[in-house]
Amino acid sequence: MNIRCALVDDEPLALGLLESYVRKTPSLELCGSYPSAVQALHGLQEHPVDLLFLDIQMPELSGLEYARMVPETTRIVFTTAFGQYALDGWRVHALDYLLKPISYADFLEAVGRARQWFDLQQRADAAPAPPAAPEAAEADFIYVKSDYKLVQIPLDKIRYIEGLKDYVKIHLEDEPRPVLSLVSLRALEERLPASRFLRVHRSFIVQKSKITIIDKGRIVFGKDYIPVSESYKQELQNYVNEHII
Repeated sequence: MNIRCALVDDEPLALGLLESYVRKTPSLELCGSYPSAVQALHGLQEHPVDLLFLDIQMPELSGLEYARMVPETTRIVFTTAFGQYALDGWRVHALDYLLKPISYADFLEAVGRARQWFDLQQRADAAPAPPAAPEAAEADFIYVKSDYKLVQIPLDKIRYIEGLKDYVKIHLEDEPRPVLSLVSLRALEERLPASRFLRVHRSFIVQKSKITIIDKGRIVFGKDYIPVSESYKQELQNYVNEHII
C-alpha cells in the first residue's frame, strides 16, 4: 500500500525540497503541502493522512502544538533546524526526527521506519488475539514483539510501563533505552500478574516492589516522575498502607 502523506513547513525552499523527495519515492502519495500549521489544520481536518512531515518552529501554531491535534492514526516525522527539540518530539510520540538540511538518504530512512510501523500495525490488526494461558500470571517473564523480533522481558526487571497511543514503552532496570512494542497498555495489563503490577494512571503501570519514593502524589523512578490519577490513588494507598511501619 502507498503511504498517504502531507507536508507542513513555513520555509518555501524546505517545503519544495520535501515535495521533490516525496514525488520520487514510489511508496509515498502526496496528499497536501502547507506553508503553515494553521492551513494544515483546516486542510487535513476532514481528510487525515497516514504520515505527516511537520516543521516545529512556525508562527501562530508550532509543530509541537499542532502534533497534539492530529488524529491518533496519523504518524509524525518532525523536520527542524534545531536539535534541541528532539526530546520534545519524542514526548508527543513522533515516529522520527529529521534535522535540516535534510538529505534524501535521511528522508528515505524515516520513510522506512514509517513503513515498518504501518506493517506492524497491519499485522497486529489482522492477527487474532492469543488465548490467555492460566499459567501466564505466574510466569517470570513475558514475550513482546519489538522490531520484528520476539523479545523476552523478565518481569523482575520491569520498573514501569508507559502507554503511548497504540504502543508501549517498557522501562527496565539497568537498561538505558526502553523496549518499544506495538501493543495496547490494556492488553499488556491483562497479561501481567496483578499481584505484582499496579495501574496508577491511564498511561502508566508500575511494578509494586520497585516503588521506593512517592513525592507529592507522584512515583519517582530516578529522574522520571510517574503521575497517579485520582481514580487509582486509593488502590496505591491501600498497597502502601500494607507496608507502612
